[in-house]
Amino acid sequence: MVKVQGFVAVVEQEFPEDRLTFQKGIPTFHPETAEEAARFFQLANRHRQPLYITGFGNNIDPAGEAFEHLVVVRSDRLNALEDIQPMDFYVRAQSGYPLRELNERLAPAGLFAPHATLPYVGSVGGAVAVNVTARHHGHELPLRRFLIAAEIVTPQGEIIRPGSACFKSVAGYDIVKIFAPSWGLLGFIVSATFRVVPLSAREEYADLRMKAIDRRAFLAGLAETNDSADAFYARRIKEKFDPNGILPVVKG
Repeated sequence: MVKVQGFVAVVEQEFPEDRLTFQKGIPTFHPETAEEAARFFQLANRHRQPLYITGFGNNIDPAGEAFEHLVVVRSDRLNALEDIQPMDFYVRAQSGYPLRELNERLAPAGLFAPHATLPYVGSVGGAVAVNVTARHHGHELPLRRFLIAAEIVTPQGEIIRPGSACFKSVAGYDIVKIFAPSWGLLGFIVSATFRVVPLSAREEYADLRMKAIDRRAFLAGLAETNDSADAFYARRIKEKFDPNGILPVVKG
């Protein structure tokens, strides 16, 4: 706790006084730009302060003993819908924008986001982080399929922008997809860009049914005791993005 208090003092000196609050006793940082988030992560690396990323706190509400040595980063002030492109069929929203409000803004432009009809009450960033998934005509339809680009602050405090809004991009691995799901372990999502469909296609998605969000299954895939190839590469990716362990796995 002494270490956390020391880091809190540093943050209070470096940022405007309203950026840091205390939610249920847990120090919580509220960045308002990607640059602020990047500076904050850089500070955390210099002071070896572990962090925990959350949106609305609907899937995990940071509270209690498991979080007492952490500082929370919350996306609630990154809540703008940044761009709608009807001709190119995409929308870009900041991570704290509510997923369920997307279609209210898309409808006047003749567009539709299928996953925004699901009973997920969290943020855009949270929806990406848990890879909200639905059943559609008997098959799984993950949000990842519509995620085409993002702005992300890495655990080391670098701003990256993987993906592309173009219909045809360069060949190769689409790195933006690894953030869905990532459960806040690979970086802080500042904004996300999704492919959307014409509003006239809405009836094609009338049967969408949301699947349960299973954090335990995701964490089991990272466990050292899991010797599957997928688990091995998941751990390698985590180590690559977060060599200093700034975003630890929290089982609380």
